[in-house]
Amino acid sequence: MRDQPDRDAAQWHRVLTLLADISLFIGTRGVWTSAAGHQLTIAAVVCVCYASILITGVLALVVRGTRSLARLDLVVLVTAVALVYCALSVKHGFSDESALTTQAARELLHGRPTYGQPWPWLFRHNIAYTPTVTGGYDYTYGYPPLTMLLTAPLLWLGHGALPAALVTTSALVLGTIVMWKLLPVPWRSAATLVCLGFGLVPTYARLGYPAVVALAFLVPVVVRWTRMGTGGRADWARAACLGAACASQQLPWFLTPFLIAGVYALRRGELGPRGAAAAVARIAGTAAATWLLINAYFVVSEPRTWLSGIALPLTQGAVLHGQGLVDISLYFTDGSDRVVWYSHAGMLLTAGLLAVFVLFVRRLGPAATVLPWCAFFLATRSQDGYYLLMTPLWLAAAVTVPPGAFATAWQPRLPQGRRGFRTAVAAALLAPSLAAVTLAATGGPPLRMKATAASRTALTVRTLTVRVHNTGDADLQPHFMVTTGQGMSRYWKVLAGPSSVAGHARATYLLQSPDGRLVLPGKGARIRVRAFTASPMTLSSQDVPLEREPAPAP
Repeated sequence: MRDQPDRDAAQWHRVLTLLADISLFIGTRGVWTSAAGHQLTIAAVVCVCYASILITGVLALVVRGTRSLARLDLVVLVTAVALVYCALSVKHGFSDESALTTQAARELLHGRPTYGQPWPWLFRHNIAYTPTVTGGYDYTYGYPPLTMLLTAPLLWLGHGALPAALVTTSALVLGTIVMWKLLPVPWRSAATLVCLGFGLVPTYARLGYPAVVALAFLVPVVVRWTRMGTGGRADWARAACLGAACASQQLPWFLTPFLIAGVYALRRGELGPRGAAAAVARIAGTAAATWLLINAYFVVSEPRTWLSGIALPLTQGAVLHGQGLVDISLYFTDGSDRVVWYSHAGMLLTAGLLAVFVLFVRRLGPAATVLPWCAFFLATRSQDGYYLLMTPLWLAAAVTVPPGAFATAWQPRLPQGRRGFRTAVAAALLAPSLAAVTLAATGGPPLRMKATAASRTALTVRTLTVRVHNTGDADLQPHFMVTTGQGMSRYWKVLAGPSSVAGHARATYLLQSPDGRLVLPGKGARIRVRAFTASPMTLSSQDVPLEREPAPAP
């Protein structure tokens, strides 16, 4: 059969193929540079990929038929997969998540406990710490076990980061292929674009993030998710994948209630309350059974540490970090004595959004894969990875879940009132989260601090003297760190000073840099002393007037 004529090949399909092709250039030069010196085979493959990108770019604009354009979509996918594995071979490295996953897998193979076990020695080679408000760091494995279970059989590859990175990268590739196959033909290059293009998600995969495995399992769940609950083998498979995703990382826990609520509304509009309840029970039961099967060994062997481990991101009390509203207290003010309300605001927003979703599912149904992540913008940990790692699911739903699919969905009847009644109801449901975040952001720093260098050279500071005044009523146990930019550093050692400061009391602390010295940044950089307390959870910050001393004249 000959290709369809050119007029049947939509121009937007050509542009989408071209965009996916162009996105493969991003980061490719760095891969080639890393390989050219000592891995010539990889460098040669990258050069072939460059040729493929160029040729595909030309053909995407000149081929006539839709079938030919579909073949080019496949070429773009294959090229992207090759580049992802080339990058993995030369750029994989330990992150805190891959280091913990690898160590947990190693402990599992030796029959030792994997949860609740601190491994501080893993964090000695430029691996990021997770400081907590208690003045320490989280050195334990805090994720559901599936990624660790998948990593264990690959430990023979070596003691580095490759086993964990190979698991997450391969999961990303398989998830991309599944999405590519499930999407309508003209949209397939969009899967390549958002999953493997831009270099965003593949970077997290090379660092061994368990969330990438969760993403891969969520792909078949989200594509045409409005068909869930209709029965058949696909229904069982989707439910099993949902359970596996929840057994990989905690982010799917936030998406699941929205999907379940959406499925109930859709099936109740078709089958009535009993039929919808049965459909949801079947999905939830299958997902829960899958999740429990994956976790079974740990439920039996170490139930208490396993439970606290998988709940760790919610309970660990990590310090503020991210790109959300916590930046108000981190950078724009000097702190807050109501930091915990950021966490409350995130949870309240999750509950509020779910309630609004249920009430207005006919309008909000297509946004089910985006709404859950809005809550993280208010949380104490508001990192961009929580958003971008799940963005491929946004595309999968946007392409396969049209707004018309919710036309007959059931939603609770609201009393008829004025024109703005529905808006008022939605605002009332979201108001508690807004009030909570306002309470957190408007809090003041409980500790007034004044810091001076106690021991320094022209370019470094070894110790600081910090004079503290507790302006509140509660006794506070401060833990100090010094930051010179975004993010958090390690805690400074207290050489002298009390363990706590009583309400309205004053104290003086002598602090030592955790690395022995703090190298002063250039002129214009902001240096801040931060004091965290755990009970109550507070943050106090103060700028330190430290600058590099000019070099002596020759």
